[in-house]
Amino acid sequence: MIAITGATGNLGRLVVTDLLAAGVPAADIVAMVRTAGRAADLADRGVIVREADYDRPETLTPALDGADKVLLISGSEVGSRIQQHQNVTAAAVALGVERLAYTSILRADTSGVALAREHKATEEAIAASGLTYTFLRNGWYYETSFGDVADTVARGVLIGASGQGKVSFATRADFAAAAAAVLLGSGHGNEVYELGGDQALTMTDYAAAISQASGTTVGYQDLGAVRYAGALASAGLPAAVVDMLTDIAQANSRGELAAGSGDLSRLIGRPTTSPVDYFTTALSA
Repeated sequence: MIAITGATGNLGRLVVTDLLAAGVPAADIVAMVRTAGRAADLADRGVIVREADYDRPETLTPALDGADKVLLISGSEVGSRIQQHQNVTAAAVALGVERLAYTSILRADTSGVALAREHKATEEAIAASGLTYTFLRNGWYYETSFGDVADTVARGVLIGASGQGKVSFATRADFAAAAAAVLLGSGHGNEVYELGGDQALTMTDYAAAISQASGTTVGYQDLGAVRYAGALASAGLPAAVVDMLTDIAQANSRGELAAGSGDLSRLIGRPTTSPVDYFTTALSA
């Protein structure tokens, strides 16, 4: 039996869908969710839905009961995730889970990105637990990095503070397919995968891809960290989000966001989604 935490989230739902499409019986999939009502569509397909709250350890052991493999999708509450992830890990240890896969961040052990700290601590806790693990160090999602592509096209400019740093974007569907492949396959025990798109490109290159997809010229304007943060704040983003996005842009300027491993395309058995394909799809949605 395969258990997926955060199964109603954007990534988790895709993983469940991929497992079903691969022929895994719905009765062999456990969707672990905070609110069962949000998983009604999965329950209708025969997937087992169980309440599981990272902050309530008493819900985790029952939710994981009978699971051989677990995909721990990292929580969304930055600052609380180390303990939350340790709660899931402890429940998996108590039940003798065969393998725990964890969605981490690119180069979690060496990254200078602030978001990497909780992922690094989680990886260390999982490794120390004695569980057989697979670390899926997911890179950067198109969906969360480009916002409203149509709005970017309308403005005619993509702003940032990444200099000429290269980043390997991929789609949620690409990362979900990798997670499903690891859960379904063998030989992934105690492996670490650095996951990112096949193409590592500068933000200038991505602006050019938006131009090609839209038929409208879009340029890239590098504002530097201070002006970029100011622009984000002026757009109404919360201070914590402004800090996070500025930090990521600066990491990109240092060359930290290019995967370069080829792990993602090898796991999913196909090329990752190209920038032009992603932007074309996003603009037609």
